[in-house]
Amino acid sequence: MQLHGWEIALLIVSGAFAVLVIALIVPILRLRHTVDAATRTLRDVADATGPMLRNVNDTVENVNTALGQVQTSLDGVNVQLARLDNITGHVQHVTANVANLSTVVAAAAANPLVKVAAFGYGVRSAAAKRRHADEEAEVRSELKRRRRPRHSA
Repeated sequence: MQLHGWEIALLIVSGAFAVLVIALIVPILRLRHTVDAATRTLRDVADATGPMLRNVNDTVENVNTALGQVQTSLDGVNVQLARLDNITGHVQHVTANVANLSTVVAAAAANPLVKVAAFGYGVRSAAAKRRHADEEAEVRSELKRRRRPRHSA
């Protein structure tokens, strides 16, 4: 049996391919174990991620609920602050009026003409009361005199 050149070349290529396959079997098997470990890790991460994401979702919903309650509370506080601003404005207005009134009263009380007029009014009022009291006394004495029985002598 005689081998031709192309057959020898084919045997050499076949032998080299067999050596290559044998040399690559060990790294391929190791790569398979690595891929299996990575697959298991990814599966574990996926299994753990689901509950964690549900917990995060529940937490976000709770935070949103709390924020809604805070917003409602802030709306109520803003309403009360608006009322307080209104009340403060009214108090400021009343304070200004009282200050103006006290200025007018102080100016009037300090004016000598006002003092003289007030004194004159007091004197007139006292004289009228005295006159009225005198008239009442006269009327009473007249009534008493008329009530007394008259004695004939």
